[in-house]
Amino acid sequence: MPADPRQRRAARNAHAADPASSRRGRKDPITAERITDAALEIVAGQGYDALTMRSVASALQTGPASLYAHVVNKADLNELIIGRLCAAVVLPEPDRAVWREQIVDVCTQLRDQYLSYPGISRAAMAMGATDLDVLRVAEGMLGILVTGGVRPQDAAWAIDALYLYVGAYALEASLQMKRPGDNEEDREAGRAEGDELAQRFAALPAVSFPNTRRYFAELTSGAGHERFDFTVGLIVGNLTQQA
Repeated sequence: MPADPRQRRAARNAHAADPASSRRGRKDPITAERITDAALEIVAGQGYDALTMRSVASALQTGPASLYAHVVNKADLNELIIGRLCAAVVLPEPDRAVWREQIVDVCTQLRDQYLSYPGISRAAMAMGATDLDVLRVAEGMLGILVTGGVRPQDAAWAIDALYLYVGAYALEASLQMKRPGDNEEDREAGRAEGDELAQRFAALPAVSFPNTRRYFAELTSGAGHERFDFTVGLIVGNLTQQA
C-alpha cells in the first residue's frame, strides 16, 4: 500500500471499485470500511486510548498484518475515522444573510460527532487534512465565510481556530465524562469535589488573588454547552465583512 495519503486513498477506491476483490478470499473480507467500523466501536465503548492496530485486529478476529493491506499505520487509521465523522456533517448552501448561524451549526455538528466517541478529537488535532471528507467540511466552511463577505485570509485562519477549539472542547469534555455520573452517589461526589475546589479558591491569599476569589462563581460557571456557544460565537462574531 502506498505511504502517500493521496496514493493510498486512490488504491482504496480502486480496490472498492473492483467487484472481484470482494469475492476473492475470505467470506467477509477485511476492508477499510470494516476497519473504520471496528475502530469507532472501540472508541465508543472504551475511549480513544484503547484504539490500537492490535485492538482493531482483535475486534475483527484477525491479525494486525491483515490490516496493513488497507491501513498504513495508526495515523492513517486516524484519517479514516475522522473522515467518517466528517462525512456525517451536513453542509448548508452558503447564505450571506445567515452565514454566522451556518458556521456555528457546522461547528456544533462536528462537536457532537466528536463527543459521541470519547477522546477521538485527539486524532483530528494530530492529523493533516488530507481525507476528502475532512476537506469537504473545510471547503464548506470556507464557502460559507467567503459568501458571508469575510476576507479569504481571515476565513482561512478562522477555520483553523474553530477546528482547534472544537477539538479541544470535545477533548476536555471527554475527560470530564470519566468523572462522577448520574447516580446519587456520583452526584454527591461531584458536589464534594465542587465544594473542595471552592474552599481551595477561597483560601488563596486575598492580596495576590483578589479577582479569582471575588469571581470564583463566574470562573467555574457554565451548564451544558454554554461555554462552547460563547466561544464559537465570540470567534464568528468578530469576523468582519468586506465593504
